[in-house]
Amino acid sequence: MTSADSPVEHPAGGPKPHGPAHERAPVHLVLYVDGGSSGNPGPCGSAAILKADDGTTLMEKARAFGPATNNVAEYQAVILGLEMAAQLRPERLTIRSDSELLVRQLAGQYRVKAPHLKPLHQQVRRLLAPFESVEIEHIPRSQNSEADKLAAKAIEKARQVDAQLPADARKTPHTKTFRLK
Repeated sequence: MTSADSPVEHPAGGPKPHGPAHERAPVHLVLYVDGGSSGNPGPCGSAAILKADDGTTLMEKARAFGPATNNVAEYQAVILGLEMAAQLRPERLTIRSDSELLVRQLAGQYRVKAPHLKPLHQQVRRLLAPFESVEIEHIPRSQNSEADKLAAKAIEKARQVDAQLPADARKTPHTKTFRLK
C-alpha cells in the first residue's frame, strides 16, 4: 500500500501548527483520528487532529491513499496522529476514535485476526512505546466530526485520483500528493 501525505493548508509543507503550545512540550494532548474508504476496499482517507487540553487545535493532517479497507484507513489515521504527537512529546496522550474495532484492538480487548491489519497494529504499538501515558477512548461519531470531515476531504481527493486511472489499475495502490482546501 502506498500513501500520499496531504498537509492541510500549511505553506511550509508540514502539518499545520497552532499557537504557543506548539513551542514547548505539553503535559497532555488529545488526538482525534478518523479514517474511511469509498468502497471496501477502495480509495481511502485518514485524518488526525491534535488538540491541547483546552480544545485548541495544535496540528492537523490528512492522508489520501488506496485502495484499502476502512479498517486500514482507521489504523493509518492513528499512525498519522502518533507521528504528529511524537513531534510535541506530551507526557500524556489521549486518543479518541469513533471506530470501536480499532479502540478495542489497541486496548487489547479484541485480537487482531485480519492478516492485513497485523502489521499496522504492530506499527501503532511501536509508535505508542515512547509515550509515558496513553489512553484510548471510543467516542460517538458526533464527537469526532472535525476528524471525520478532514478524512472525508482526503477520501474525495483519493477518489479523484482513482477516477483518473484506467479501470485495470484501480485495484493497484497508487500515490499522488495534493493539498486539501
